[in-house]
Amino acid sequence: MPVTYTPGSLVAARGREWVVLPESDGDMLVLRPLGGSDDDVAALFPGFEEVAAAEFALPSPADLGDAQAAGMLRTALRVGFRSGAGPFRSLARLAVEPRAYQLVPLMMALRQKTVRLLIADDVGIGKTVEAGLIAAELLAQGDARGMAVLCSPALAEQWQDELRTKFGIDAELVLSSTVARLERNLDFGQSLFTKYRNVVVSTDFIKSTRHRDDFIKHCTDLVIVDEAHTCVAADEGTSRQSQLRYELLRGIADATPQRHLILVTATPHSGKESAFRNLLSLLKPEFATIDLGSRAGRTELARHVVKRQRPDIRRFLDENTEFPSPRDFKDETYKLSPAYRELLYDAIGFAQERVEAAGGQGKREARIAWWSAIALLRSLVSSPRAAAQTLTTRSTAALAATAAEADELGAPLNRDAADADALEGMDVAPGAQTDDTGTRLAALAARAATLQGPATDLKLKKLVKELKGLLADEYNPIVFCRYIPTAEYIAEQLEKKLGKGVVVRTVTGTLSPQQRIQRIEALAAETSGDAAARRVLVATDCLSEGINLQHHFDAVVHYDLAWNPTRHDQREGRVDRYGQRRDKIRVITLYGADNGIDGKVLDVLIRKHRQIQKDLGISVSVPDEASASVTDAIVEWVLMLGQKGEQEGLFGSEELANLDARAGDLETEWKSAAELERRSRSLFAQNTIRPDEVEPEVKAVRDALGDPGEVHGFVRHALAALGAVLREDGAGGFTADLSGTPAGLRDAAAPFLTGLDLERGAQVPFRTTPAVGRGEAALVRTDPVVGAVAGYVLNAALDTTAATAGRDDGERPARRCGVVRTRAVATRTTLLLVRYRFQLTLPSRSGERELVAEDVRLLAFEGAPDGARWLPSEDARALLSATADDNTDPAFGERTMARILDGLTGAVQEHLDGRGAELADELLNAHRRVRTASGEIVRGVTVRHRTPADILGAYVYLPVSGTAPSAGGAR
Repeated sequence: MPVTYTPGSLVAARGREWVVLPESDGDMLVLRPLGGSDDDVAALFPGFEEVAAAEFALPSPADLGDAQAAGMLRTALRVGFRSGAGPFRSLARLAVEPRAYQLVPLMMALRQKTVRLLIADDVGIGKTVEAGLIAAELLAQGDARGMAVLCSPALAEQWQDELRTKFGIDAELVLSSTVARLERNLDFGQSLFTKYRNVVVSTDFIKSTRHRDDFIKHCTDLVIVDEAHTCVAADEGTSRQSQLRYELLRGIADATPQRHLILVTATPHSGKESAFRNLLSLLKPEFATIDLGSRAGRTELARHVVKRQRPDIRRFLDENTEFPSPRDFKDETYKLSPAYRELLYDAIGFAQERVEAAGGQGKREARIAWWSAIALLRSLVSSPRAAAQTLTTRSTAALAATAAEADELGAPLNRDAADADALEGMDVAPGAQTDDTGTRLAALAARAATLQGPATDLKLKKLVKELKGLLADEYNPIVFCRYIPTAEYIAEQLEKKLGKGVVVRTVTGTLSPQQRIQRIEALAAETSGDAAARRVLVATDCLSEGINLQHHFDAVVHYDLAWNPTRHDQREGRVDRYGQRRDKIRVITLYGADNGIDGKVLDVLIRKHRQIQKDLGISVSVPDEASASVTDAIVEWVLMLGQKGEQEGLFGSEELANLDARAGDLETEWKSAAELERRSRSLFAQNTIRPDEVEPEVKAVRDALGDPGEVHGFVRHALAALGAVLREDGAGGFTADLSGTPAGLRDAAAPFLTGLDLERGAQVPFRTTPAVGRGEAALVRTDPVVGAVAGYVLNAALDTTAATAGRDDGERPARRCGVVRTRAVATRTTLLLVRYRFQLTLPSRSGERELVAEDVRLLAFEGAPDGARWLPSEDARALLSATADDNTDPAFGERTMARILDGLTGAVQEHLDGRGAELADELLNAHRRVRTASGEIVRGVTVRHRTPADILGAYVYLPVSGTAPSAGGAR
């Protein structure tokens, strides 16, 4: 009859010790290596393999280490933990170090039986991390069996990469370009969304009626929606695309009320109350009519919404989060060269004639002429190359059959909508030609083609000057343009003008989202080896949303003014975010003093947007319709030049009155949106989770997992002991050459250092910030390279063959034993590194789930083991900092260690197990605290300690004396 092993017990098999997991039964054991992660789980069949009950062996007295051995082994164990017993099951497995404020949405989620949450934190705070933390925790606890992320196709690969590298979640991409391949692997009648557990899905692909119903019916029980504000419909003026997205989300929310739904957006309120309420109704239908003015309504809604600005979380608990200081704005003007000004005036005159003539031909012709005029003016102001292309390209609006269709075709290419989904494909130069304009516009195009280069293009000349200033101050700037031809043109010119040591690259909509990331990474890699090398990226607005650029760039130049200031905010937000190493990013805006457009756009839109942001501390989106109304008035002004002539002045009183009226309407609407945004911020800053509620959990996580300073010292000392050559970087970090380290360490680290050949002496930078670039490692416990170092050190220390032989071959920097003479103690003190195993029962919506978890603690006592006087935990931790102040004879040390180890039974083991029972109670209370609002879940939580506790390490500290120890050993 087979032996039955209870969950949490130890068995020996395949030459090592394992923990029995709850999934085991009489015929099959499901096992996890001691200290291992769920990725290391194995199934054994006792009838076919030899399995025996085991106890973790005490250290060997011969395995003595120096004064650093205790701290190194303990830190290696803590860093390597992937199955901690705390209330957050996923944190120990993540490759991201969450900030304390980022735990608030996670605690909000765990207090809901069905998670319905709107995460609306400011740009750059880390909403992706917050949503990922919740997803990882729900998956780790078994409360979700899979997840789906809905996002723009341009952001899909970034989401996939974030989930894989930071949260250990592998997700398939479901895009129009991948769906055929994925469907080939399906069984007959099987849905794509039951085949693949975790998916990242293009919202615009899945919203079509062909795919929507299948997704709603079969999608997973956890859905994250990125840029959720683009998926809600207002009562009026909503695009068909937004309506389809809203219908998709409405179906997801309503079809399965128990489905977890996390909405993510930095701009939940666009100024339209109806759209905001529709967004809230996805969380709960009754939120569509909730009274935001009542205390009860605010309290209920605050359980489901978190919205914080940087000042709210810059200091949270005892943790400072370093965001860049307010942006350093500089507006730089330029004037047109005489030849360029003459071309512009001729083009304006022609456009004005066309608009006037078309006005008498019908509404369709008038709208076509209008969009052709805007295309012509915007491209001329952008660059001579964009102008030449626009002047020789047929207007898209000219294909329209009606005035409404002309607007539908012309608006996207000629205006700057703020929505991220409106960016793809919108950086092509628009066309201006219609059926009867080809010859005249072609002549203008030929003139534009001759104006390329800084001699006649003074805007380009100004750009070169400003970039040289930034580069001299050691900045790496991004230059944003409106059109692809402009980006390609100025990149060609900059390569000639900026000189050696400056690498210039372009990223435009001609590249796929993945190719854009690859080009940026290649540019960073090309310039990272030389401290004097600088990089300049020229990009269109295809990069103004989604892709985080703070690791590689620290300045933004607006070469072309956007006609919606929200677009400027989006551009700047790519570098002004958490992880930016510059204290202050620079923003330079170029504008024409005499082109009739830029100055008014800057005054009426851009500067007013900045002022509202400065006055209120809130970035408020500009409604697209209001922005378009103002820019239409500016275009009408400019077209009057064709009638008035340059000497008469550009603007008359009638046009001024029209613009003033529209600007006033915009300011009124803007301030209304700002007030709604400010009220929203005060409601959801977040008040339902108080800092004192988060503090115990943050402290528990840090106590169990260690702090960055401890990890920093561990990695530095471990690598040096293992033969790495370290070179300081001047910022607290260092670069390590791992070529001289053991092969096992290089093999463990290599998968996380893409593109580096560790066999050939590749340099690996270790940074002090958790925000690192590709090929770098962060000095935090959750970085995978740090985890590889810790895993190697721990496994080498627990190598029983090496320990028994007392081998010191330079590959085992940590030891399980040590005898140290130090002034830090007045009497003999023993420090024990103890591992505890716990069996947890965590109820969820799908039933109870049993887990086996581990924790590690330091315990210390004075005197002999049989009369131990146990010390407070803080005194035990302090011993790790004790230094050796005198030498210890090796033979004496081994005898002392043997006597201590012989006494670690009886009363000592009882104390250790008693402490394990206390820890179980503490863990139970912690699990209940984070679930306090879900009474049904709280009542079913149990935590039981599995005896005996494992003694991983034992270290004896002896006081320094002037007399040599006697041959009898320690007293």
